[in-house]
Amino acid sequence: MKRTITLTVNGAPRSVEVEPRALLALVLRDQLDLTGTHIGCDTSQCGACTVHIDGRAVKSCTMLAVQAEGHAVTTIEGLAAKDRLHPLQQAFWDKHGLQCGFCTPGMIMTAADLLAHNPKPSEAEIRHALEGNLCRCTGYQNIVAAVQLAAGAR
Repeated sequence: MKRTITLTVNGAPRSVEVEPRALLALVLRDQLDLTGTHIGCDTSQCGACTVHIDGRAVKSCTMLAVQAEGHAVTTIEGLAAKDRLHPLQQAFWDKHGLQCGFCTPGMIMTAADLLAHNPKPSEAEIRHALEGNLCRCTGYQNIVAAVQLAAGAR
């Protein structure tokens, strides 16, 4: 039996009717048309689905949408100001921190959480924070360099 939940998504209050077992990632993509949140594994292994719940990075492929009720959800679409890229997005562009781009939204959302709580992380701290995110293309070095650049730009 569907129920209506209310949450704040990218700064705007939203109400959506969901099945109690609906995953947050699918509700964001299929019902709210926020397709920047990618689904790569459905098991919390790859991190492509990472969003922020009340400012903390969460893997949305294993979180029920009903668990997000009453909370603030930020997706990759809501990270930047309307007229310019977020510093992490710009750094990923500048440092070639992406290739196919599938993992990029999750990497950026995870890195944004890191920088919000540790504005000047070491390389080891960056690598540790990104351990829950997989990239099959880049080898991670340019991703780490992008996070370092963004940390320096703050």
